[in-house]
Order: sequence, then structure tokens, then C-alpha cells
Amino acid sequence: MATSETARRREPRMALPTLAPEFYKAMINLDAAARRGLDPALIELVKIRASQINHCAFCITMYTRDARTEGESEERIYLLNAWEESPTYFTAKEQAALALTEAVTVLTDGFVPDAVYDRAAEHFEATELAQLVSLIITINAWNRISVTTRMSPGKPPSEEL
Repeated sequence: MATSETARRREPRMALPTLAPEFYKAMINLDAAARRGLDPALIELVKIRASQINHCAFCITMYTRDARTEGESEERIYLLNAWEESPTYFTAKEQAALALTEAVTVLTDGFVPDAVYDRAAEHFEATELAQLVSLIITINAWNRISVTTRMSPGKPPSEEL
């Protein structure tokens, strides 16, 4: 029974792009707008970290592939969920972005702490910080879409041959 329940849970629930095409197009446009003015490598780090927190396997798979395409190292990708314990692998700016990503993604206190926001503001100019906040909000929306609709990461590349 557990096996059939696990298998059932892995089936996609709906094809959101087909059933809500205007919403899906708006999300694609929002995603493009949120990326503007940010370093492509930083974008992928933020997207992976939020996706890890939100347990979005589809997104983790996609964004780690994108990060590799951008030239990101395997070590940094592997250490991303432990970035605070790996400070020599990430710049101060990346650390500030990752801290903000975690604070916006997990609103346990009901707000983003001033210390986290202020740290990000030290490393990002106002427009860039606004874009970063937009990116974090957007990836959280994508994560929720993917997890809710049960988008599958597919088969590992070795099994697709």
C-alpha cells in the first residue's frame, strides 16, 4: 500500500499552463522582470536555496542544471544548504543574498528581521535590492506552483539514455 501511495503522490495533479494560461504567462513575465539587473550566477544560487527550503525537487533539479550552465561549481552547489558553515565558498554579497532568501522564504517570525535586511542593503544598491526581493518572491511562487501541482523532476540523466 505504501508503494502505491508513494506512486500516486508522484503523479502530476494538473497541467497549470494549459488550465490557467494567462496566469502562467504572467508568471513567466514576472520571472523575466525579477531577473533584470542581477548577476546570473547569484540568481541561480538564490533559486536553488529557496527551492531547497521549499522541498521543490522539480525546481532544485532545473536550477542546479541552470547553475552548472552558468559555470557554477559542484562544490558550491553541494554546500548551498550549509552556506553559513562554508563562508569561504561564498562572497559576503552572496551570503547576504542567501540570508535574505531564507528570511523571505521562511517567515517564522512573521517578518524579515531588520538585521538580515540591513545586511543585504549593505551589499546591494537600492534598485538591485528591489530586484533581489522580487526574485526571491517570484521563486517562492514558482516553488509553490511546482509543489502544489506535483511537477516531477523527471528521470535522472543517466536513465534518460
